Amino acid sequence: MQDNTGYIAPRNVLKGGFPCHPFRSAPDNALMPPLISRAVFLLILLSATPAICVAATKAADVPPTAANAVAAGPDAAPEAATTATQKSLVQARQWMVSSANPLASEAGRQVLREGGSAVDAAIAMQMVLALVEPQSSGLGGGAFIVSYDAKRRRVSTIDGRETAPAAVMPQLFMKDGKPLGFADAVNSGLAVGVPGVLRALELAHQRHGRLPWAQLMQPAIRLAEQGFAVSPRLHAQIKGNRHLAAQAAARDYFYPQGQPAAVGDVLKNPALAEVLRRVAGEGVSAFYRGDIAHDMVQAVSAHVRPGALSVQDLSEYRAIEREPVCSRYQQFQICGMGPPSSGPIAVMQILGMLQQHDVASMQPGSREAVHFFSEAARLAFADRERYAADPAFVTVPVQAMLDSRYLAWRGALIDARQSMGVAQAGDPLGMLKLRGEGGAIDQPSTTHLVAIDAQGNAVSMTSTIESEFGSKIFVRGFLLNNQLTDFSLLPTDAAGRPVANRVEPRKRPRSAMSPLIVLKDDKPYLLLGSPGGSSIVLYVAKTLIGALDWQLDIQQAIDLPNMGSRNRDTELEQGSGLESLQQALRQTGHRVTIAPSSSGVHAIMIKPDGLFGGADPRREGVALGD
Repeated sequence: MQDNTGYIAPRNVLKGGFPCHPFRSAPDNALMPPLISRAVFLLILLSATPAICVAATKAADVPPTAANAVAAGPDAAPEAATTATQKSLVQARQWMVSSANPLASEAGRQVLREGGSAVDAAIAMQMVLALVEPQSSGLGGGAFIVSYDAKRRRVSTIDGRETAPAAVMPQLFMKDGKPLGFADAVNSGLAVGVPGVLRALELAHQRHGRLPWAQLMQPAIRLAEQGFAVSPRLHAQIKGNRHLAAQAAARDYFYPQGQPAAVGDVLKNPALAEVLRRVAGEGVSAFYRGDIAHDMVQAVSAHVRPGALSVQDLSEYRAIEREPVCSRYQQFQICGMGPPSSGPIAVMQILGMLQQHDVASMQPGSREAVHFFSEAARLAFADRERYAADPAFVTVPVQAMLDSRYLAWRGALIDARQSMGVAQAGDPLGMLKLRGEGGAIDQPSTTHLVAIDAQGNAVSMTSTIESEFGSKIFVRGFLLNNQLTDFSLLPTDAAGRPVANRVEPRKRPRSAMSPLIVLKDDKPYLLLGSPGGSSIVLYVAKTLIGALDWQLDIQQAIDLPNMGSRNRDTELEQGSGLESLQQALRQTGHRVTIAPSSSGVHAIMIKPDGLFGGADPRREGVALGD
């Protein structure tokens, strides 16, 4: 086995915040919209045309650790893939939003029309998504928010990631010395973390809001009371999820008359409307204290596999402002959320390793492009697995992992003629022997939204409840997350070394969510992110290469077939032209998997001649602007 683990970067350990770029943030604000009708919403959905770092070794050379056992094949999709629809590039001059649902995008656009800030629009969109896309995000989940303040020319980030309850133990997901099965871990009270999205949005509004907080709740309240038409995607996921109906409260809402809510059925959610009305009038503390908090705790403790969530956990939760993690790529500065998110770091590593290989000259969809992209991704995922976790609990060597010399040396391991199979983690700061290999399930069900206002303030936000419909525990009209399964199920690896992303009290689990803001000349050039579990890293990196290297418009970059490796199989999107590359890739050592893709990239590109928005054809979202 080749051993190239000796690289030691300059000693620049980071723990906690990550100083990076001379940006920061200040206040702005937003308002409520007259809502798009259910008929128009259905027309939008149904009229769209169906469209189609460092020793690299062979898999056989890697010791059979628990992490490798988990990583033997591709991850299952966190949400089922549904019918794709063709999307067109959207252009605007003043402001723009893009989100995973037309109703949410319309709410965001109306907020901007009423003089609201980008953050105000994001708040209104997220509240509507909590209602109309409950399988992906909601009040019971968490979020990362990356924002740009045009007046101060600063990027800032807010960590609204869920936390483990104070009473959890490292063996949370172990039984008789073995990890629980996937379904047992995910669909349980054990997996419920302390929700963070409302505290994150509250903090973002305090920093960047322009319109009154209560006003931003109104679109979602009205929709919850009047009802919304079930979309094809929501119907398909209700119908296809066999665990959701096992929870009585969820069954009563999602299965009227005992059948999955059908496309076009009008769902009303007065319980959620009441919670939002309380949050609007009394503030976010109404959610984290009192009877709403008590009901969440009661539901978790009453589950057949009860969890440790307590009213104290909820009352003590705080969102955290963190310095962004930034990295130079060509003439651009890419900024995103730092740990506990591993996503932006991994994206930046992929791009950094590819800079020496002239990706711009490669043909999109070629064997060469897939090969180099997949090999760089293997190396990034190997580092991610070993080092990324909550910086309050472990030292995360962020700057060392993004050091240009480290990435150049790491990227040089890519052989143009042969796949490395499985990559081993590098050792950027002499920590490799101290860190165990984890075994997280990594199945977040997420959503992503972006917004830019007339003043140039911008937001890129990803939120989640983890797996499809989260824990399936339905309380007062919203679902609770199963975010704790983003921790490693194993507290130590086969060698007895502690896993960085192990379960610990009050810890935030590692995430792959990658909300990014790309700057050019210290101003936003591109806002983007995606749902998709650990594949988020691949979806976002692919889109960046399409837009920045291959000079595609943002919709074309999003439309590119998904590809890459999470240090397992090389994954090619089913139904795309990449399927024709299987034989050529296998001949160069790739173990290939063809699978549907459930990416949901939403993005806005800012150019001198206007704003250009895109939405992923694999989901139901739209970009809207004026």
